[in-house]
Amino acid sequence: MVRYIKIALIAAVSVFCLSYALQNVVNLEAAHWFVSYTTSMEGHEKYASHFGPAVSAPAMHWVMLWIIIALEIAAGLLAAKGAFDLFVARKASAEAFNGAKTYAIAGCGVGILVWFGLFSAIAGPYFQIWQTEAGNNALQGSFWYSTQLALIWLLVSQKDE
Repeated sequence: MVRYIKIALIAAVSVFCLSYALQNVVNLEAAHWFVSYTTSMEGHEKYASHFGPAVSAPAMHWVMLWIIIALEIAAGLLAAKGAFDLFVARKASAEAFNGAKTYAIAGCGVGILVWFGLFSAIAGPYFQIWQTEAGNNALQGSFWYSTQLALIWLLVSQKDE
């Protein structure tokens, strides 16, 4: 039963990551606005000074957005491959099942890099997105997402016997 739960969790990770990528594509203008707004550092009254420059070039906003979307897709596809590999190995030996976890763990890891790495570790401190309502909401969401992915990563990484 534990193996089936791990497979289902990784399949859910795939759906999660791919759904966010799809939502960003379907709402491309809104996603672009968000990236443009938060990286321009507008509305920063609490900490008005910055140690680095804002990003004001529209082309850079598009590049940043497409990096986010590409990484969301990559995380989702890695997790999908991981769920498939785990499903194939579900009745195999513990060693084989543990060996089939590579893509599942990679999918979770790339997802963590998106929502913790890009949003919390870069956008939070560098662009200080916490100073605006839109940015603060994104930071809260990124905390939830990266924490969920990290917990699933830890659960799936546990050795099966």
